[in-house]
Amino acid sequence: MANVASGGVGATAPADAEAIFAEFGVAARVRAPAASEIEAELRAAVAAEPDLLVILAGDGTARAAAEIAGPDGPMIAPLPGGTMNMLPHAVYGVRPWREALRLALEGGVERPLGGGHVEGHRFLVAAILGPPALWAPAREAARHRKARLALVRAQRALRRAFTGRLRYSLDGGEREKAEALVLMCPIASKVMRDEAPALEAAALNVRGAGEAVRLGINAIVRDWRQDPAVEDRPCRVARVWSAQAIPALLDGEMVQLSPLTEVAFEPNICRVLALPKVTEEPPA
Repeated sequence: MANVASGGVGATAPADAEAIFAEFGVAARVRAPAASEIEAELRAAVAAEPDLLVILAGDGTARAAAEIAGPDGPMIAPLPGGTMNMLPHAVYGVRPWREALRLALEGGVERPLGGGHVEGHRFLVAAILGPPALWAPAREAARHRKARLALVRAQRALRRAFTGRLRYSLDGGEREKAEALVLMCPIASKVMRDEAPALEAAALNVRGAGEAVRLGINAIVRDWRQDPAVEDRPCRVARVWSAQAIPALLDGEMVQLSPLTEVAFEPNICRVLALPKVTEEPPA
């Protein structure tokens, strides 16, 4: 299924996809529904029980497909067709969707994909809880060239910045404080194995604009985990408290969570057609 209205797809994508499937002798049923019909089309596609459900769209559509398919439904192949492409890049690396599709059809392997679960939502790459998540709506408005809306949203995010800290507890441990809590799934973490039965939890303890700038610089020049404002460790369950609703970014999609919420690792959200793992040869 292709969302031609998504940022990285384009009008010729359905025909291009059909041609690639034909190269491998696959008679694919390609659909390009309107935005309002995507969820219904996904449900119909899963109900048809195909061998593979290929998604060429943004992260939100890929996440919806994973939720609907579940661990017992068809394998999914999330191709990069959006702005951030967090899940496709985690599964296939940073490459164009046509190349990713050919590689997946040529030598892809089935892989169960674990992730996070919070208030009925699932995420497969990362969740950001706290005021920093509010910058995402401003970014989206700017991307769509809605300057006035982008400014209003940026001002809102700036007002919330550094005004209230989250309280959190990891795996029943002591309560701690942070400006934001980032929870990364194993497939996206650089410090965990893909099969690790936990999330990587990174607490961002930024106090003021100066530390925020330093963290941004460290994210560019080295591993951001080494910044003194970051506390990083694995967890299976994170409980989070706030004085008000908690803004959160789940795989690039904005949601509002309850002032008291729980994020848990879920070991098998769906199955993906992934590329084989590259094993490094030991040094001679």
